[in-house]
Amino acid sequence: MTTDHLLMTTAETGRIGEEAVADYLRQKGFSIRARNWRQGHYELDLVALRDGILHIVEVKTRHAGSLTPPQAAATHRKFRAVSRAAAGYIRAVGWKGDVQFDVAAVELDTDGGVRIDWIESAWEYNW
Repeated sequence: MTTDHLLMTTAETGRIGEEAVADYLRQKGFSIRARNWRQGHYELDLVALRDGILHIVEVKTRHAGSLTPPQAAATHRKFRAVSRAAAGYIRAVGWKGDVQFDVAAVELDTDGGVRIDWIESAWEYNW
């Protein structure tokens, strides 16, 4: 895994961010239920469970010093796509409990460090 952001593809950057967030969530007591779950052209980055709440986690990763912070990519349009994917996931697995939509904003430092800004209940959805 290279840390030279000039040589990384967007997909590599995203994978590094998602892996860092999965590790972060495990350390916080979450169990990872799905990674990169797809239905049609909709995708969920991470689905995690803790304390009976299913967390739909959108991971946004940027390099430190980027013009826009990763949180800026968590738009209402993105939420519509994530909520459609989440509805498909919930139907597919038969989930009946509480659901929460979270955003993990990840910044990759040039020295290989990773910063995660965990934003719980970033989006509200009324089923």
